[in-house]
Amino acid sequence: MDTMEAIFSRRSIRVYTPKPVPGSLVTELLRAAMAAPSAGNEQPWHFIVITERELLDAIPKFHPYSAMLKHASVAILVCGDPTKEKHKGYWVQDCSAATENLLLAATAKGLGAVWTGIYPTEDRVAGMRKLLNLPEHIIPLSLVPIGYPGELKLPDHADRFDPGRVHKERW
Repeated sequence: MDTMEAIFSRRSIRVYTPKPVPGSLVTELLRAAMAAPSAGNEQPWHFIVITERELLDAIPKFHPYSAMLKHASVAILVCGDPTKEKHKGYWVQDCSAATENLLLAATAKGLGAVWTGIYPTEDRVAGMRKLLNLPEHIIPLSLVPIGYPGELKLPDHADRFDPGRVHKERW
């Protein structure tokens, strides 16, 4: 699948088959995530791969939009490390770029995934910190449940282009 096809066919998939995602495929997704651009090339990210059923099932107790974890075979938590920043405050953008790369790679590999936000919602951040024993300086940004799609995908291409949102030279 080429890049444009992955971009236009990516959908938020919330239902998965029971088939487990192989570790080698998870590694490919992490490689793609870490290929994202970052301010000053500081790469202020860390990733936690979660496969333990007990952990996956615990997250919906504090994250109201993560019920799909009960059926995902794996989830990847994307975390920021502000101590690695050269340019203060850019860790959010850097980790968001890594999250999008992860989602696009999942699509390209025939997997389903969905971005579930953690940061800046304080109770979600606190819940992840406690559940996964995160160091105080590590901030969980997003959680991406991943699995083989167990639902019909939307049409191949939803054209969201809106020329009314494009401005040239000035507003």
